[in-house]
Amino acid sequence: MALVSLMWRKDTQCQAFVKRIILSRLFRIIMISTISTNAFLVVLGTDYKTRYNMFRLFEVFEILFVTIYSAEFYMKLYVDPINYWKNGYNLLDVLVIVNISIPYTIRKIKGEHYPYLNIVDGLQSLRILKLISYSRGIRTLITAIGQTAYTVASVLILFFVLMYIFAILGFCLFGGSDRGDLKNWGNLAVAFFTLFSLATVDGWTDLQQQLDKRNFALSRTFTIIFILLASFVFLSMFVGVMIIHTENSIKKFEQELMLERHLTLMKEKQVIVRRQQEEVSRLMQTQKNVDYKSFSELVENFKKTLRHTDPMVLDDFGTSLPFIDIYLSTLDNQDTTIYKLQELYYEIVHVLSLMLEDLSQEKQSHSLEKVDEK
Repeated sequence: MALVSLMWRKDTQCQAFVKRIILSRLFRIIMISTISTNAFLVVLGTDYKTRYNMFRLFEVFEILFVTIYSAEFYMKLYVDPINYWKNGYNLLDVLVIVNISIPYTIRKIKGEHYPYLNIVDGLQSLRILKLISYSRGIRTLITAIGQTAYTVASVLILFFVLMYIFAILGFCLFGGSDRGDLKNWGNLAVAFFTLFSLATVDGWTDLQQQLDKRNFALSRTFTIIFILLASFVFLSMFVGVMIIHTENSIKKFEQELMLERHLTLMKEKQVIVRRQQEEVSRLMQTQKNVDYKSFSELVENFKKTLRHTDPMVLDDFGTSLPFIDIYLSTLDNQDTTIYKLQELYYEIVHVLSLMLEDLSQEKQSHSLEKVDEK
């Protein structure tokens, strides 16, 4: 598809230029700053006095935001008009742009006093979703959530089955028309809502007090069993599934970052090697033109032109960082061993000196004994 598009497009240079702009760091900073400023002004717009006093400023910024969002859309569409629609995050950007145009359309057609206009204005908070396409971390989390869809759906179905069983059971036990709790267990819909409150452990003591006032024998057993199953089993299972998939996505994201860094380093290394090869070729050509006695003389002259900041690519094993680290550690161990050997030698010398002193004393004592005997 890319080859076909290159065949019929005659503006490849302009396309490449616009693509470089879109992929540049400056463009990302401008878009992130624009979206963040827009979100901040949406928050300021919730205060009536601020919006009234800064009405003109809000209008100017709104025109600026719409212009920037539209320019981004047309630039991306110009670079790749076919594959643009295959990216889900691009479709999200299109949805945001359509959402921006809805309030203007409704005001033109229905007027300023349309009853549902406040809902449309509230939906303008969706503009901040444009940050997703500029944040790889957020995209990683969304991918993790998408991967858990099947497992989460299975857990939710099991949770619904559990609530269905307990809703029927609760309606039959506590929803009787004579002395039952009709407010919380009067029908199946109300029973579902009550069970949801029990599952979230929100106000469950008040619900239990209503049952205790009517002296239901099995009410506490019913409540404890449902809270244990719903809150401590199913909700914990749901959280665990989300955490596992999120950790896997984060690990995959970190591996991708490491791979990108490795590729970047390899490219830089290739550039440096190519530049050094060009320098060597130039020196060889210079050797042909200039009368040097030997190649070593040429190399010595080349060394004089080097600076400390010049990068050098060394492929020898002895110059690799792991080898240097191991070599330095080995030297430290050798120093430690030599120090211990020196201490041992000092001990040996000390013991020998003591032995010599004892030997001299014994000789003196023997000589004195012989003199006494004589």
